[in-house]
Amino acid sequence: MTSSVRLGLLTPSSNTALEPLTSAIVATLANVSAHFSRFKVTEISLRPDALEQFNDSKILAAAELLADAHVDVIGWSGTSSGWLGFDADRRLVERIQHHTGIPATTAVLALNELLALKSIDRLGLVSPYTPDIQQRIVSNYAGIGVEVVAEQHLDIHVNYDFALVTQDQLQEMMRTVALAHPQAMTTFCTNLHAAPLAQSIEAELGIPLLDTVSTTVWGMLRTAGVSPSAIRGWGQLYNW
Repeated sequence: MTSSVRLGLLTPSSNTALEPLTSAIVATLANVSAHFSRFKVTEISLRPDALEQFNDSKILAAAELLADAHVDVIGWSGTSSGWLGFDADRRLVERIQHHTGIPATTAVLALNELLALKSIDRLGLVSPYTPDIQQRIVSNYAGIGVEVVAEQHLDIHVNYDFALVTQDQLQEMMRTVALAHPQAMTTFCTNLHAAPLAQSIEAELGIPLLDTVSTTVWGMLRTAGVSPSAIRGWGQLYNW
């Protein structure tokens, strides 16, 4: 690869994890850079005000700012379609492409593509979310033939607080989920410091970790025509 590739990421305003993590992952690739645009997200719940945060018009405004930087692909590094329904992300991708002329993907669409690539229909789910949000995610995966065989959640609704979850907590949640022998696990939130745990937790448990910060990067690289396989140390998924 000789020319530079710019990845443009849509970021929840209160997220403090995904930008440094994404930059660290991308730093392992020559001539690839990550660029970010924020829109307001402070709460994850089913309250109408919280759901309104993901109104496409607000996301599109942030996407148009990324377009000013002539990015090669735009990615929504967020998991909202887990509870809003996967069609929400499909519509968003179409609207981003229509408004900016730039191809787009999302954390969840990339995750679902990874599940399909490996015919995974038994999934472990780790999130910081509230029980009602978690149940929506479980139900939406059941709707595409993926059974969540075990789940762990923390009942947190303040988006900023997700980044305060310790890596020790995350590892214990993953170990608990692993007892059900899923084919893969997902850490389903882009404001968790889970992506750096992939290599060690996969070695310990023998189960692939599909962290949603990483699935976003994987999906964006593929969309931009860059092989993710050059990334080392961030989990098995980059070789899928």
